[in-house]
Amino acid sequence: MRKSAAKTQAEDRVYQIKVTLRGIRPAIWRRLVVPATIPLGSLHHVLQIAMGWEGGHMHQFAVGRDELYGVRDRDFGLSDVKDENRARLDHVLRQEKQAIVYEYDFGDGWEHEILLEKILGRSAVDHVPTCTGGKRACPPEDCGGVPGYYGLLEAIEDRENPQHAEILEWLDEDFDPEAFDQETVNIHLAASGRRAGTRA
Repeated sequence: MRKSAAKTQAEDRVYQIKVTLRGIRPAIWRRLVVPATIPLGSLHHVLQIAMGWEGGHMHQFAVGRDELYGVRDRDFGLSDVKDENRARLDHVLRQEKQAIVYEYDFGDGWEHEILLEKILGRSAVDHVPTCTGGKRACPPEDCGGVPGYYGLLEAIEDRENPQHAEILEWLDEDFDPEAFDQETVNIHLAASGRRAGTRA
């Protein structure tokens, strides 16, 4: 059976998106190219790898003010969210310059703006998903959100800070807030795609 023209057209498109962590300056961001048809549940895993999160917390996608997608969990008050695995990215981002929000860790409240920068032909990249740029390291997990992260930075930069030694012991002492390794991100994205059988 031949694919419909609309389905073929959708599968021939890729999205260039810019993912920016809200509330942090200088900005922590990643630029990614993903299939236009990627389910939001799969995009969640791509974002975890690209940003550097460890995946131990709840998450959801917010489209506008009233539409939420995620994993239903009544214990966490998420019984009303729509199934993220039944929603494709091109169903919630249809035009360039549109944006949605990805929230990770409801305690720390990390919000990421996902901006659709460009809609491209599939031939524009060798494979997807791929990371084409980014700046700065992801904050450590469980550091207390934006305020906690700024406090952490102050503590590690000031040897006289009473929390300096404690924070360094809690952290990997090699933590560099300015570091970003695009090559390593792409190695992990490729490995994740092979495991899932979704690499294109």
